Amino acid sequence: MISKKICLVGDFGVGKTSLIRRFVDRQFSDQYLSTVGVKISRKVVETVNLQLLIWDLEGHTKFKAIAPSYLQGASGIIIVADVSRIETIERLGEHIKLFLSVNPKGVILVALNKSDLIEPEKLKQLVEMVEVKDINQVSGLYITSAKTGKSVDEIFVNLGQKLLESV
Repeated sequence: MISKKICLVGDFGVGKTSLIRRFVDRQFSDQYLSTVGVKISRKVVETVNLQLLIWDLEGHTKFKAIAPSYLQGASGIIIVADVSRIETIERLGEHIKLFLSVNPKGVILVALNKSDLIEPEKLKQLVEMVEVKDINQVSGLYITSAKTGKSVDEIFVNLGQKLLESV
């Protein structure tokens, strides 16, 4: 079985850990637990016979200086923003640049998380505002909710498929 390292990055509190817990453990908690440094989970994606080593990276700004060492060797990344906090969407470009500086051939997916917190019309406007379509390595934009499970499995499975295609 093939193993691939992927990372989840984004500002603090956007739901990186919650997305991973929903995908790996099928659980969700409203309690906020800040990730310190990095937490590694693993999950086999049976449909594509791939083991994902999922690195959950701390989202605090002071962490950015050491983040490149954690990103080293990652085949793909899910960059997470919180649709209820516009500043997290505005910083997507910074996260993309950082990842590409370490992994220029890496596969990138973007998760606009916490979609259960805003109305569909406002969500549509936010999606139009996201400026990642022009970046070749960005292979998809997903509207997710760790709370409801919306598109959580889909984003991880699709990243796995894209990683296998790029082998």
